Amino acid sequence: MQFTVEFFRIRPGDDAHAVLERISQDVPTLNDAKVRARSLFETLDMPQTPDGLRLLDGAGEEVYAWRRGER
Repeated sequence: MQFTVEFFRIRPGDDAHAVLERISQDVPTLNDAKVRARSLFETLDMPQTPDGLRLLDGAGEEVYAWRRGER
């Protein structure tokens, strides 16, 4: 399955989201996509530290969202 991971920052005050990076990945399941995205969250070199991530399916629909500090 094809997923896109979006890493974002959240602006305090109005909760606006700014996308820092988008990465496409082809993995067998949504669970595999979650594991890979969380791994990339910690290891990917980005210009700013992201506050969270979301996964989009092949149609561009959000299927998972996570913010730093959540389990």
